[in-house]
Amino acid sequence: MFCVYILQSEKDNSYYVGHSDNLDRRIEEHNREKNKYTRNKTPWKLAYGEFFNSRSEAMRREMEIKKKKRKNYIEWLINLAG
Repeated sequence: MFCVYILQSEKDNSYYVGHSDNLDRRIEEHNREKNKYTRNKTPWKLAYGEFFNSRSEAMRREMEIKKKKRKNYIEWLINLAG
């Protein structure tokens, strides 16, 4: 299984969208400052996730979310799942 996830920074409330085949490990990596973009915004918490059977499906969905480039869309997704 592959997951598209949205993390929210507890430092500045910004969002990060990504995908992974191991969600727990990936969140831990973000919080251990292994990612260049996210290292200055730790700690991160999971705000949203969607699961897919293939990496290609997850990557397509990640790009779809990123192309929206709107914080409102991300917050809508999070509230919808909430």
